[in-house]
Amino acid sequence: MINKLLRYGLPAFALAALPLLATAPPAAATVPGHERPFTSSAPAQPPAPGAGSRAPLPLFEAVDRIPVAVEQREGYKRDLYRHWNKGLDVGDGCDTRREVILSEAVEKPEVSAGCKLTGGSWLSPYDGVTVTAAGGLDVDHMVPLAEVHDSGGYAWDATRREAYANDQASPVTLIAVTAKSNRSKADKDPAQWMPPAGEYRCQYTAEWVATKLRWDLAADEAEREALLGLAQDCPGTTVEYQPASPAGGELR
Repeated sequence: MINKLLRYGLPAFALAALPLLATAPPAAATVPGHERPFTSSAPAQPPAPGAGSRAPLPLFEAVDRIPVAVEQREGYKRDLYRHWNKGLDVGDGCDTRREVILSEAVEKPEVSAGCKLTGGSWLSPYDGVTVTAAGGLDVDHMVPLAEVHDSGGYAWDATRREAYANDQASPVTLIAVTAKSNRSKADKDPAQWMPPAGEYRCQYTAEWVATKLRWDLAADEAEREALLGLAQDCPGTTVEYQPASPAGGELR
């Protein structure tokens, strides 16, 4: 760990003491055709005046802000995290899953009664595969539900669990990817799995960290070590996030 901190240039506690710079750090690289900005055009619960995303953090510093704790899987059941609900627009006939698929389309599909999607195309950033039918997509939770439970969700009430499982107020919590890549990831953290598309790995790490910070989730030692190593490999990557309120949605 000491060597990792020295290679980065400064120990974590010293980074926290640095004054904020007038200019933002360079943005993380994104996969062409699948930019996922750390903003939301349609938040479920708009933030109060003056509230907003945290200033961009270097990835290394953001990782250092995730608390470390032993995972606790006891009591986990997938249906404790209700999904998919009626989504942001309860009148559009589309549930959260289909709304995410629509929002991430490279070419928009036709939408008919019952939110049936025809045509369209998507780029799955996990593996760089282009998908031309919505049925070939899964909507993945950036931090899988089982990992959420392990990392602090075990103490949440039903409202907060549902809020996470359907979180469209952050553009990085949910992501449309190929079913194959989603099955490969399963409930693994970055110590156990990374996207096969190497050009997406820095962005994936930033989105994982942003989601853990947004929802005040912990990491175990192996996960933390993996994230620190990835941060060394992604020196220009930054993390921006907006904390969820205790009940879910945006912090007011």
